[in-house]
Amino acid sequence: MSRARVFIWNIARPAMRLYWRLARPLTAGVRGLVFDAEGRVLLVRHTYIRGWYLPGGGVERGETMLSSLRRELREEVGVHLTGEARLIGLYANFREFKSDHVALFAVPHHAYAHEPCRSPEIAESGFFPPDALPEGVTRSTARRIEEAVQGLPPDELW
Repeated sequence: MSRARVFIWNIARPAMRLYWRLARPLTAGVRGLVFDAEGRVLLVRHTYIRGWYLPGGGVERGETMLSSLRRELREEVGVHLTGEARLIGLYANFREFKSDHVALFAVPHHAYAHEPCRSPEIAESGFFPPDALPEGVTRSTARRIEEAVQGLPPDELW
């Protein structure tokens, strides 16, 4: 991340926290655990924050969780759902003074078409073996992948 972005982020962060606390006390988001035919998982690296994440984002007013997942996957990485995405779990994320709730969906390789694209907010994306994730994958992302692949019970917290 550039020094200018870090500077802006450090200034904007307190204002964003106040906004989230007052105007948006409860938010909802979605993430997709998208697998390819080789069992690799799709991850993204954003332009505005460090680390590798599962693709996804915020649920907009008037959207269902599933329609939000469809939109986010299409916009971020060019994944077009053609089949069923299975809800894995609902998680709470209380970081950044938000009360954020995240729905995690599993998307098997036969349930989508992939036309690679790059959103301006995505610096990089790729499929990675669950046992060889890239350096910088977030702890929560690694944990969600581990839970899904190993059949572990999901944690309540993101």
